[in-house]
Amino acid sequence: MGFSAGKRKSREEEDTTVSFLASEFPMDDLSDDVLERVLSWLPPSCFFRMSSVCKRWKSSQSSKSFKLACSQIPTRDPWFFMIHNDSSSSSFVFDSTENTWKNLNRRDFLHHRRRNFIPVASSGGLLCFRCSISGDFLLRNPLTGSSRDIPSPISQDSDKPLQAVAMTTTVTPSSYKLVIISGEIPNLSFKIYESNSDSWSKDQELELAKNTDSPLHDDSDTDVGTVYFLSKTGNVVIASNNLQRSPSKQYSSVITVTDDAEIVYFLSSYGTIVACDLKKRCFTELPKLLPPFLEYSIDLVECNGTMYVILLSEFFESASLRVWRLDNNREWVQVGMLPPALSHELYGKKGDINCVGGAGNKVLVCFNASPPEVYCRYFVYDLVAEEWSELPRCFKDGEAMDFVSALSFQPRIEATA
Repeated sequence: MGFSAGKRKSREEEDTTVSFLASEFPMDDLSDDVLERVLSWLPPSCFFRMSSVCKRWKSSQSSKSFKLACSQIPTRDPWFFMIHNDSSSSSFVFDSTENTWKNLNRRDFLHHRRRNFIPVASSGGLLCFRCSISGDFLLRNPLTGSSRDIPSPISQDSDKPLQAVAMTTTVTPSSYKLVIISGEIPNLSFKIYESNSDSWSKDQELELAKNTDSPLHDDSDTDVGTVYFLSKTGNVVIASNNLQRSPSKQYSSVITVTDDAEIVYFLSSYGTIVACDLKKRCFTELPKLLPPFLEYSIDLVECNGTMYVILLSEFFESASLRVWRLDNNREWVQVGMLPPALSHELYGKKGDINCVGGAGNKVLVCFNASPPEVYCRYFVYDLVAEEWSELPRCFKDGEAMDFVSALSFQPRIEATA
């Protein structure tokens, strides 16, 4: 396991990539179909400068056949859409391929009428926003601006609080699902929005899974009859209160999809991990990683169909940031650890981690400490290479930007909401 610093790639180098293709290869001799297939393999950041190369490239940029060629690229390295410390979205993304910050600089990214929309989920090339007032959803491609409004299936006066929002997409054919889980344990239910039908399913109840060795969290967990647990920021709260999370992470969850299962994972108000099997219509609580009396911050991510847990804990005057996954025997296996020299720098900050998994094998960890000392760090872990890297600071008008969390998406210009 190693640690490496992010390497920047200049705008001039990106422009050279496009110019090189245009000058060194006889592109004019290629048919339109072959040309578009070649251009579809360009780094996504080059797409928006195709129009400045020549008229033919400019026309290819907006053609349906070019977008079809782009859709046939199996996967693209993730871009991380960053979220400010006031839980609002921004136009800044981090390109994990080129290790550079980019400002999408779209004045109409979210119209002034949509300022109450908070990013809550993502999948493929789309981001999902939820209105903090009406509860309605907005699906949007951050690169092209393609969007769709989706009315919430839950009324504002509903007695079933929203617990989780998850999203999954397929590239070919292009479609997506939006999953919401509502209610209180043990009375949970879910609804699914299908883009193909442009409608929500009926409310479907989730039952406690049979043959599970993980009892539900209840008042019998302590001798005195009152359950106490640690919030994500390490504060002790009573179980009757909700786990306090930033608005952008309040309904955070991950979904894993296999041939025989679709499972949504989310953190309950007690800080436990709840797994909901949508096909079997059942749920269970997973084994705990640490005893409840230890201070820790926890979050969930998904990479390549597997759910991972990122855990920041403090013990013996030191901090530890580790990555875990659940094996087939329902036992937690460590798959990564931030080098101690770096994790020790997080000790005593009383910080929180918010994490997101990207397409492929990359996990972004956003560490944020609360005032009076504002302290932000951003680490990326490559699950295959077993290497950590730290993102460079992002600056706007000479001032460093602070982000509390992020969403991961694939930069796909062909993705439509």
